[in-house]
Amino acid sequence: MPEWSVTEATKLTFDEPVSEVHVRVVDGAVNVVGTDDPSARLEVSDMAGPPLVVTQKGGVLTVAYEDLPWKDFLTWLDGKGRRRSAVVSLAVPAAARVEVGVVGAGAFVSGVRGPAAVKGVTGDITLVGLSGRVRADTVSGNVEAQAVTGGLRFASFSGDLTVVEGSGPTVRADTVMGSMIVDLDPAGPTDVRLTSVSGEIAVRLPDPADAEVEANTASGAISSAFDELRVQGQWGARKLTGRLGGGSGRLRATAVSGSIALLRRPPAEDAPGPRDASGDNAPPGRDEGAASTPADGTTDKKVL
Repeated sequence: MPEWSVTEATKLTFDEPVSEVHVRVVDGAVNVVGTDDPSARLEVSDMAGPPLVVTQKGGVLTVAYEDLPWKDFLTWLDGKGRRRSAVVSLAVPAAARVEVGVVGAGAFVSGVRGPAAVKGVTGDITLVGLSGRVRADTVSGNVEAQAVTGGLRFASFSGDLTVVEGSGPTVRADTVMGSMIVDLDPAGPTDVRLTSVSGEIAVRLPDPADAEVEANTASGAISSAFDELRVQGQWGARKLTGRLGGGSGRLRATAVSGSIALLRRPPAEDAPGPRDASGDNAPPGRDEGAASTPADGTTDKKVL
């Protein structure tokens, strides 16, 4: 099994096909971009602390610290207290399965069609243009999902969830203290279920909307921009129910002390136009077509 110990800024190119990618990093950042190339390209920069171990076996590419397992990732502690950091950029086949774990680091995953799972402790997670099943779990890190067309599953203790142009078939989100802002623009029926203890929930539905709606809060406020929905209860527990359009989709939102708001999306003709070809609206500092530009002093290696 090919294996490399990365202790400095390095670039690796893998000629063998890659079907699955695993990345686990402490501090720094992780950027994963899907491409049409069947192989993968890796760049590591801003290294500090123990080495990252890179392995490739049976189509599975792993970039991780040896003492940072995927199992029980969200409860991991560095018993030796060593300072460590790395910026990892990967260009991978778009159809690959992607698993990313970050502790105190930010994660950016874009253009992947295969299933994606991202776990974070305190770092924020950004997901853009993913069409496979997506799962994001955090302790306190925030998650932003933009133009995600696959099913989305989110769980957090205090991290916030923001969904922009959500068009996947399902959204499942659970949090204790985090807030949720979910902007839906579905291409077909969507099943959305959101649960929070004290965090606020805001859902923006298209106009016209098409869903059976049920929203409950034990002690928080509840509001709706849709006259078709009925609010029951004036003090204490409140419930919002009703059908929008044909009711082919489903929306369930539940909070204990958090408020719930249902908003109306502007008509399609008033929505912002598509991004221009120059990429001016792309996230700053990221090249969505390849791994990032190498820093001075990197070593360039090709893996046969």
